[in-house]
This record gives sequence, structure tokens and C-alpha cells, in this order.
Amino acid sequence: MNQAGVNEKYKVSPFYVFFLVHSMQTGVGVLSFQRLLAKSAGTDGWISILLAGLIVHILIWVIYKIFSIVPGDIISANNQAFGKWIGNFFSLLFILYFLIIGMDIMISYINVIHVWMFEEVASWAFTVVFLILIYYINTGGFRTITGIAFLGVILTYWLLFVLFYAMKYSDFTNLLPVFHHTLLDILKGTRSTSLSMLGFEMIVMYYPFIKDAKTSQKYAHGGALTTTLITVFVYLVSVVFYSQKQLELTIWPTLTLTSIVELPFIQRFEYIDVSWWAIVIIPNMTIAFWAASRGFKRIFNVQQKYPLWGMSIIILLINIFVFDIDSLYILNKIIDPYGVLFIALYLPLLLVIIYIKKMRKRK
Repeated sequence: MNQAGVNEKYKVSPFYVFFLVHSMQTGVGVLSFQRLLAKSAGTDGWISILLAGLIVHILIWVIYKIFSIVPGDIISANNQAFGKWIGNFFSLLFILYFLIIGMDIMISYINVIHVWMFEEVASWAFTVVFLILIYYINTGGFRTITGIAFLGVILTYWLLFVLFYAMKYSDFTNLLPVFHHTLLDILKGTRSTSLSMLGFEMIVMYYPFIKDAKTSQKYAHGGALTTTLITVFVYLVSVVFYSQKQLELTIWPTLTLTSIVELPFIQRFEYIDVSWWAIVIIPNMTIAFWAASRGFKRIFNVQQKYPLWGMSIIILLINIFVFDIDSLYILNKIIDPYGVLFIALYLPLLLVIIYIKKMRKRK
């Protein structure tokens, strides 16, 4: 029996899955992914991005295939495949993964704010502001979260045009040579890009909140494709703007690139860029924490506000006592490779197990 049933009035149209997927994939990683990718694949990094995008499309297909067999969310699918106790164990791993993703996004963005704007302001002060805002949005329900994701995409697309400003300072010969890296280098680049491509997997929690969910698959693929193409564009602009060595040494290439913009009425354009980026980051954090708290609600049958309170307290304590660049490094090391491998390997395995069980029942 599907216990993830959702009242029709709380559901969103399939079209909005495009924005849910795209907004979740577009986050802090866009500001810094070029450095590691340049070290691995250099001018062939765009191939690594396309390969990462292809893997994302395959995993989205796997997710929709799972829910075509087992209606509901990942909690229902895990229980169907492994039974209640083992299934809940794997569901708790997903909840922990969602929580770590949300923490990583928040700490990464606060780190950017510290370096570029407000070095003297304590990290916990920003954390309190974000946690209050995230809690307020979450109490509005999933439709409110979807609206924030929609606005996060629509209101920030103008930032892409800022990158064209760098074209007059670019050297397009930096794109050469092409296809001179080995397959192993390309695969290493794909792994470097994976952190920037994550977020699509939140579908496993909000699938029951989509009207006629099966029809939303094309929009999920559309959102992932848009993210892939934008990531390729940002990387190519970075390659032609920086030299190879500069790109490998610059921590936030996208932000550093926008700092060259000069306007008569604005001296430091990157302040606008960093501030406006909050509109991109807030849906990231909100969806991740909603997915984690929704998982707790499904497993332990509690009101969703209680796990939200608990997670907020944990995150605040972490930011008060252990926030530094090392904590961010640790979170990134948990997600890559363990989180990436968990998603990439577990979902296909889950599909195989569910499919085998379905065949046995037919026999």
C-alpha cells in the first residue's frame, strides 16, 4: 500500500518539475567547479560536463522507472524492496544525505559571503537568518517551495548575460587543443563536475507531490539538460577568459570573472552578484531540508516541523562551534565520493530488486 498519498490540493503541475530540478542543480558549485575540472580535463572539460549530464539523465530515467512500479516516494520503494526495517535503514541514509547536502550548500554560501563581503560578521548570524527563512518557507508547504524555486530560476537568469562582458577580454585560442586528454582524465573531470550536477535526486521525495507524475519526466530531463548546457557555457567562458594556470588557482572563477564588470554607478559589481546569488541558494537549502524533514515524517510519523527544528539546532551548533573551512572540506569529502556513489549505484540497484520482485509476483 502506498502510504505517501498526498491530497490533490497540495500537488503541483508537472511543468514545475523543470524548475525544481534545475534550481536544485544550480547552486554554489557553479561558482567554483571550474578549478578542479581544469586540473583534471583542461580544455576538454566540456566533455566531462556532457558525460556527467548524460549520467544524470540515466538516473532520472531510473527514478521514474522505480516509481512506475512502486507508486510513492523513496520510503515506499525501500520498504517494498527490503521490508520495513532494512528499508527504513536505507531511507535514513537518504535523509542523512539530504541533510548533508543542505548543510554543505549553506556553509559554502556563507563562506562566499565571508570572503567577498562581510568578513567580520559571525557565521552563526547568517545561519540564523537562513534557518528562519527556510523554516518559514517550509511551513508554507510544498507548493510554496515550488514557487520559490520558480522565482529563483526566473529572477537570476540575467546573471548569465554578465558573462558575455568577459568576452572582450577573452582569448579563444585557450580552447585549443581539443581531444588531447585521456579517457581517464575525462572521467576524473566528470567526478569533479558531479557535485555541481547533484540535486535532481530530490525527485525521490517530492514525486508524490506532482500531479500526474508520470508526465513530468520530460520536464525533469529538460531541467537537467538546461543545467548541463549552462554549466558547459560557464566553463567555456572561464576557459577563454583565464589561462590554464589561472583557472587552476582561482577558487571562485565565476565570481572573480564578474568582478571585472565596470558600471558608472557601481564600483564593486561582485557585491550585487554575491547578494543576488542568495535567490539561487535559498531554494537549494529549502528543498534539501524539506526532503530530509519529510523523510523523518514518513518514517517516524511525526509532524514535519519537529525534525525541521531539530535539524536547525544541529546546523546552528555546527556553525557556532566548528564552522571553518575545514568543516566545509569535510562535508565535500562526504558527498564526493560517498554521496555521489550512493546515488549513482543505489538507485539502479533498487530498480533491479523491485523489478525482480515484480516478476516473481507475476509468476
